[in-house]
Amino acid sequence: MEFPSPLQRGTLLKRYKRFLADVDLGGEIVTAHCANPGSMLGLAEAGSTVWLSKSDNPKRKLKYSWELIEVDSGSGPSLVGINTAHPNALVAEAISSGTISALSGYPSLRREVKYGVNSRIDILLEKNDLSRCYVEVKNVHLMRESGLAEFPDSVTTRGTKHLGELANMVREGHRAVMVYLIQRGDASKMAFARDIDPAYGAAFDAAKQAGVEAFAYGCTLSPARIEVERPIPLVD
Repeated sequence: MEFPSPLQRGTLLKRYKRFLADVDLGGEIVTAHCANPGSMLGLAEAGSTVWLSKSDNPKRKLKYSWELIEVDSGSGPSLVGINTAHPNALVAEAISSGTISALSGYPSLRREVKYGVNSRIDILLEKNDLSRCYVEVKNVHLMRESGLAEFPDSVTTRGTKHLGELANMVREGHRAVMVYLIQRGDASKMAFARDIDPAYGAAFDAAKQAGVEAFAYGCTLSPARIEVERPIPLVD
């Protein structure tokens, strides 16, 4: 995924009300939209270098969106994508290109399809024989130990519900897959932050037992583009 225009580099002043961030763009202070409902633990330190995209849409109240932050978790500076609006498109792109080989062979790919109980699946893959694969995508960017990405960074009742929905799809005879997209380039493995959300960890265990598959993938990031690059081992 390429950014439509070059990102602007700035210095983070503060993140507040979850969806707002004040950024210094070389003397100009702007308020940017932060498309991330999580805690962003370790990713919102004042003084950090960040990158913003700018929209020309006259209907938008906030012209800027916070896209990247530079952090150092012990292995040197690395970029982290904090915009949770991107992972679904990134994974769809990676499936279509064959990067996620485990999800290849499906001629039909649809997004945001209703299923289960008042839910929408991020990606629905279908074959001509009517077999289906339900794919749920989660954004991962928490890192408390060098090289170890973790999910989630806050309690996610919605995420727990999704695991139950996927397990139900397997029971109905379909394939169901969790894709954890790690929007950072310094991850070598991934685990679940069970201390942050024990219920999610338990729900994942139950979903896995029911037959739900899980894959983690890492990304390469730059101020020009984000690309799904490589599988990351799940060690949990």
